[in-house]
Formats: sequence, C-alpha cells, structure tokens
Amino acid sequence: MTVAPATLHQGQAAVRPALQDAVARLDDSTRAVVSYHLGWCDVDGHPIESAGGKSLRPSLAILSAEAAGGTQEAGIPGAVAVELVHNFSLLHDDLMDRDVQRRHRATVWSVWGSSTAILAGDALLSLAHEVLLESNSPHAPQAGVMLASATRELIRGQVQDLAFESAALVSLTGCIDMAAGKTGALMSASAAIGAVLVGAGSQVVEALSTFGAQLGVAFQLVDDLLGIWGDPGTTGKPVFSDLASRKKTLPVTYAMEQRGAESAELRAWMSRTEPPSEAELPHVATLVDRAGGRQWAIEETARRTRLAEDAICSVHTVERARRELIELGRFLVSREA
Repeated sequence: MTVAPATLHQGQAAVRPALQDAVARLDDSTRAVVSYHLGWCDVDGHPIESAGGKSLRPSLAILSAEAAGGTQEAGIPGAVAVELVHNFSLLHDDLMDRDVQRRHRATVWSVWGSSTAILAGDALLSLAHEVLLESNSPHAPQAGVMLASATRELIRGQVQDLAFESAALVSLTGCIDMAAGKTGALMSASAAIGAVLVGAGSQVVEALSTFGAQLGVAFQLVDDLLGIWGDPGTTGKPVFSDLASRKKTLPVTYAMEQRGAESAELRAWMSRTEPPSEAELPHVATLVDRAGGRQWAIEETARRTRLAEDAICSVHTVERARRELIELGRFLVSREA
C-alpha cells in the first residue's frame, strides 16, 4: 500500500478547524448533511473519528502559498474554498451517477434524497466564495475570479462527461479535454490559489497553475485505471465498476480508437444498451488491456507528471514547498484508491 506523505496529514490538520467554522454558518439541516458527507458524523449526527477525504486540494493550496514565500495561514482561505467547491461537485456527481457509496459510506442523495443533495452542494459552492472574499488578502478578488473560472470549467467537463454517456463514439482528444475540465481545472486552481492570495508574480502563478492542471489529468488517468483494475477493498468500488456502467474513460477511449480485433470487439460491446453481466466484464477488461489502453494510460500518467514537475521547476519558488509539491504529485499518481 502506498503511504500518504506527511504533507496531506498536515494540510488536513491545518484546514479542518477553518473548514468546520465555515460549515457552522450553514442552517441546521444543511450543516448536518454536509457534516455527514465530510465524514465528521454518522447519519444520525453522532460525531465519529474519520479521516474524511484525501485533503489533496487544500494541501496544494497551502503549499502554493508557501512556495510563493507566504505563510501556511495565508493559504488557508484558499484551501477551505477549493475543498468546499470540490465537495459541491462530489455531492452533485454522486447524484448524477446514481452512486450509492462514497468512501465506503452511503452517499447523501441515497440517504436524504436528490433535492437535499443538490441544495447541500449549492450551499457549499456559495460558502466557498464567501470564505475566500472574507480573507484578509488584498488579492482575494483575483483569487475569487480564479476559483469561479475553475468552477465553470469543472461544470463544462461534467457536461461533456454526461454527454459522453449517450454518444456512440467519443474521441480521445475529447475525453482528455473533458478530464482537463472536470478534474484538471480545480486542481489547477488549488495549486495556485494560495500563491495568488500572497501576491505572487504572474510567472509563479502560471507555473503553479500548469503544475496543477497536468497533475489533474494524471490524477484522472489513475482514477480511470483504478475504476477498471483497482482493488475493491481499497477503492470502495465494485470490481470493474467503470466497465459495468460502460463508461467511456480515458484507457477505454484510447483502446477503442486503435485498430485490431480487440478494439473492434470493444467498440461493439460499448455500443450495446443492455446491462452487462458480471461474467463478461473480465473479458472486456482484457480487451482494453490488449488494445493498449492500460499501458497508454500508465505512460501518459508518467508524461503528465513530468510536465507538472517541469513547470514548477521552471520558476523560482521556496525549495521546501516545491519539494513537497513534487512529492505530493508523485503520491497521487501511485495511489491505490
């Protein structure tokens, strides 16, 4: 099992009090739902010990402030804001995908219904901008524009992802563009928003944004690999879960674009409308593998990671923070869940 770097644990510890203060502003009903979603309590509202999510985006935000020469505290409003936006997207994403489990627990919509999940997500999105604009930084408006733009791109990617479900064919270029929006945009903002809040120059902000954007696509590639070949006990998802829903993920889309018998059989299988049987899923996973989808995704993950590291090493930043950003990126592309 890959061990998470100390940076993630430190980021989570630094952000959680501020995140709890932000959530405390919500009305009683919404606060209870959000606290459950964040892993702070059970369905009945009883507090529980839980690590919650990975705290990846908040950790990036804090490190970006430090990389630009600022303090950890200066990056916290941005860290809280990106985490709130991320969880807004998860609440809505679970509903759209009809996923009944997240992090080994029932999803909000499956417990409280669709309307509650939508409203809770909307509340988090509004709260994110409130927290950010209330920060003491004179650069908060600029950070707010960055976050709003990233959210718009995230939604664009989600719209594409939804459209792909009914599309007969999806190009690899289109699939990468979708991932760049749905996953890469918020990761890009997370890796730069702290630097914006401390007044970093445009070259540093751009380099950190590129680092996050490339890392975001690499993150999605790993997610797609785990969605087919991941260990259910670690990922919390059923085996071959993405294939069971005939999802046009990056390795699948790559494999479908190739020539050969495996690709042709895969295209024919993906075009069917009836629910697949569990017995056929291992064979379909083999088709993706033999058509090159798995190996391409592994190699593309490595390439994107190199591009991310090249970007952050191209400008002057605080060495310790830069080193921790690179370590965090390498953890994300070697994770098992």
